[in-house]
Amino acid sequence: MKREEAVELLKSMTKGESLLRHARSVELVMEAYAIHFDEDPEEWANCGLLHDADYEAFPEEHPHRIVKILNDLGEKKIAYAISAHYTKWNVPYLNTIDKALLACDELTGFIIACCQIRPEGIVNLSPKSVKKKLSNPKFAAKVDRDEIRQGISLLGLTENEHIQFIINVLERNKEELSI
Repeated sequence: MKREEAVELLKSMTKGESLLRHARSVELVMEAYAIHFDEDPEEWANCGLLHDADYEAFPEEHPHRIVKILNDLGEKKIAYAISAHYTKWNVPYLNTIDKALLACDELTGFIIACCQIRPEGIVNLSPKSVKKKLSNPKFAAKVDRDEIRQGISLLGLTENEHIQFIINVLERNKEELSI
């Protein structure tokens, strides 16, 4: 699947600016991790872009609708990773892409939330600052901290390494993401 096709699919179900920005931010982080792990950057980017594509239009069917569409298109690896991007769905993590999507989804959104309350946005944001916010259950209360911990553990990185990796990717794209 080419990026243009993935964008078209995303926009057919997602209209909200916030969710589109989340999709783009996870796309960027997944693409960077694909390069880091010597995997297919376009495949990983499309996975990040589409992981919540059905959430806005079909919340009660999420992620089953987008998974079915991707399977029908022959995008089995992306479909599987998306079917596993929440541990409570009890889908085994078989590939690095599955683990990376879990590790990146919630934390990328959380880091953007951290940026939104800082006058300087992402500039000079540190893992220490992000971890301090993670320890405050009232900040971005809907973010599942357990998902973040499990994702990092599965990916095999330290918390600091993973947080810094995401910060670096987001910082390179701060103008586009308005952070």
